[in-house]
Amino acid sequence: MTESTASPFVLWIDDPAAVGSRLLGGKFGSLAEMTAGGFAVPGGFGITTTAYRYFLEAAGLAERAREVRARAVGADLAEVQAISAEFTAAIEAAPLPGDLEAAIRAAHAELERRTGQQGLPVAVRSSGESEDLAGASFAGQYDTFLWIRGAEEVLRYVRSCWAGMFGAAVLTYRPDSDPAAAAADHGICVGIQQMVEARSAGVMFTLDPVTGDRSKVVIEGCWGLGEGVVSGGVTPSRYVVDKVTFEVLKRDVAHQESMYSFDPAVAAVGLVPVATERCDAPCLQDGQIRALAELAKKIERHRGAPQDIEWAVSEAGDVHVLQVRPETVWSHRQAEQLVTERKSAVSHVLARFAGVGVASGGGRPS
Repeated sequence: MTESTASPFVLWIDDPAAVGSRLLGGKFGSLAEMTAGGFAVPGGFGITTTAYRYFLEAAGLAERAREVRARAVGADLAEVQAISAEFTAAIEAAPLPGDLEAAIRAAHAELERRTGQQGLPVAVRSSGESEDLAGASFAGQYDTFLWIRGAEEVLRYVRSCWAGMFGAAVLTYRPDSDPAAAAADHGICVGIQQMVEARSAGVMFTLDPVTGDRSKVVIEGCWGLGEGVVSGGVTPSRYVVDKVTFEVLKRDVAHQESMYSFDPAVAAVGLVPVATERCDAPCLQDGQIRALAELAKKIERHRGAPQDIEWAVSEAGDVHVLQVRPETVWSHRQAEQLVTERKSAVSHVLARFAGVGVASGGGRPS
């Protein structure tokens, strides 16, 4: 297999062909949709599911990958860990096809050209086909690497994302709705995206994730990168905003002594001290809270359902969309409730016609 227009190795998220393309997986497919919708998404490209499958075929690992998934089903944890370690090592050691490596290097150079920044820090994000599956949360099992610089490091972490498809956590993940999903031959895209040098970042929901109230936008944020909120490593500040008036109904400002940021001492993202004057200060100003709530409402309207959104605010005050995914917990509950109510209504009608129900006036139906 070689690269073609229909199945490219690289697909930019601002390419019209990217919208709705399964080549970008769930996460980057959503970002392509947001980009086309005019939302402020940092630029980037996906190393497509085609590229991933081409690599496995060229390395002679495609059939072995299917065997690994099949063997992991029903195996105990120790055996899965051994299977995983052996196969991920094989992926890390396998040579990259020359044409695929050239395509990735060229795209990375183009991203640096577009941004005007040599040594551009990027996020390297796994974006799996399985993230689109109803009732499965594979997105939480895959890897993301932040603040990666240079083509060599990008190539290294692309491999790590591919290998992550066969991590023990992924191989043992069993969605309740589809236990066979973990063994399926899903592909993965690896997204390369410009890092936002975040002043503050976090997540927001277009409903209250505690109560399911759709009249609210709930924003959780912290100083530094949103990894602190997503990973649970930092206690976030929390803002509850009215979705109509954009009034801040509740604010809980957390004391924050450390934040996730690029640490020059180790040349990697890690926990660093928060400036003393910021430890008890809100990570968002009121204007930024309103801008985020308005953005959340627009995204929900654009996608037609409640959303879970990752965001970042730069030091310059610009608001960026980093990830968008459907909210699943309350949406799923409401769908179940609707089905139950419909079943109940149908049962009531059938019971009336069968003569076993009680009419509203207390007598039997005539």
